[in-house]
Amino acid sequence: MKTWIPDARNFAYLNWKQVDALPRESTLLVLPTAAIEQHGHHLPLATDTLINNVLLARALNLLNPELPIYALPPVCYGKSNEHIGFPGTLALSAATYMAVLHDIGASVAAAGFKKLVLYNSHGGNTALNDVMARDLRAEFGLRTFHMSASAGAKPEGLNPQEAKYGFHAGEWETAVLLHATPELVDTNAYTVNYIAHLEDESILSPEQGAVNFAWLTRDIAPSGVMGDPRPATADNGEKWITAAAARVAAALEAAFHYQNHHQP
Repeated sequence: MKTWIPDARNFAYLNWKQVDALPRESTLLVLPTAAIEQHGHHLPLATDTLINNVLLARALNLLNPELPIYALPPVCYGKSNEHIGFPGTLALSAATYMAVLHDIGASVAAAGFKKLVLYNSHGGNTALNDVMARDLRAEFGLRTFHMSASAGAKPEGLNPQEAKYGFHAGEWETAVLLHATPELVDTNAYTVNYIAHLEDESILSPEQGAVNFAWLTRDIAPSGVMGDPRPATADNGEKWITAAAARVAAALEAAFHYQNHHQP
């Protein structure tokens, strides 16, 4: 998998003696979680993993080089059953996905490290990362954090419809890859689908509503796209990457300096 993670921040590039020399109490390890799944006709299966990698790499390059913060190898496969029925989607069950995070957390704790960030770029993993952050904290005493790939940064310039319902392979993801990996974007194959529209809002919602309904992509998006990629530009991709990376860097620094009020 293509990676932009700086070598000096890549945990897997260390040898065990170098790992043994790291300060256990303060070192912050970042576990990227993503997916390999369909992203319409115009984006690659690795979209979530590539976006995760490029945003995290940009953020790590903004950090004080003296801070012991390292990226672990990514968990590329995620809970992607919302995209079943599309060729290329490789999905883990919730139980398998959580077991993988559990075992990685167990290894981190067994090595004596105390801080772990679950850094996620796939919506299907979000609820499970929330659960696992708490479980790893309870079982191993790790100081755990879970965060989205953009750390809450909102892309400026999206129209309201896209900002709310551009869930998947829409303008934001397309713009980021137009900047980062333009050779992997087929700009002649854009399609447009939305799971809902602003003018049709009701008490039922696909996400973050009073009552959320479960959905599968194939129910509402024959092409696999949920959003409108057509306005995407590489310039906006660069702008949105820069803004998100600044937020991610700030969040990682905050996690690095965080101390629980009471330690077990």
